[in-house]
Amino acid sequence: MHRRHVLAAGSALAFGGIAGCLDDVSGGTGDGYGPEVDSPPEERSIDTDSYELYSVDGTDVPLAPIEDVYYWYQRQEARMADARGSDQYDRARIIGAVLSPANGRSNDPVDDWPKSDRIITYCGCPHHLSGMRAAALIENGYEEVYAIDEGLQEWLDRGYPLEGSAVEANRVAYDIVGQSDPTYAGEMVMLEQLDAERHEAAPIAEDGSYTVTLHYSGSPDSEFRLEAPDYVREGTLTELTSDTITA
Repeated sequence: MHRRHVLAAGSALAFGGIAGCLDDVSGGTGDGYGPEVDSPPEERSIDTDSYELYSVDGTDVPLAPIEDVYYWYQRQEARMADARGSDQYDRARIIGAVLSPANGRSNDPVDDWPKSDRIITYCGCPHHLSGMRAAALIENGYEEVYAIDEGLQEWLDRGYPLEGSAVEANRVAYDIVGQSDPTYAGEMVMLEQLDAERHEAAPIAEDGSYTVTLHYSGSPDSEFRLEAPDYVREGTLTELTSDTITA
């Protein structure tokens, strides 16, 4: 078994406070953008007019599907705002997101963002606090504001980028060990997550062996595709790490 060489339970992160509700509101500044990625997704059309609306005291908040949010996130076309409290934010947050609680805070970084920027709010409820924060921004003249429909738990379950003290404590490193023909030594083995834009790679050694290491805080039941020069395998992390993969 090669499955894990950092022992931690993903469920501890899921139920250890990321969903949270209101807390104190100190800390959390930044520009709201995620990190640059080497290969952002190609441009595609998104029909935001079709989004379901969530009414907060008469203000309609569009609920953006997580697939669309992640597309914008990878292309750095949206700023992320965490509508929970500082304790939950410190434990686990989307990488690059700022703290912008639904009940307000002093020196909220969102106050300095242009009102024409696309802003995504999120919480773990899945969209009660984020809906409140988005509604307040809309009422204050921000022109393109959405709340993540499925909430932060779905972001976690998909293994999308997170940071924070609880994330580091619960992150698991998976080793996928395989064997290819030694004639392919020096070539690369590619690993792709099928429901997300996540890729890893590892070289083939002189004896044909390889180890792809994936640092991941999502579900081990997520589906991946492993492509070696001489074969392709698809399966969950549990399946791909259960034994040495061969042609």
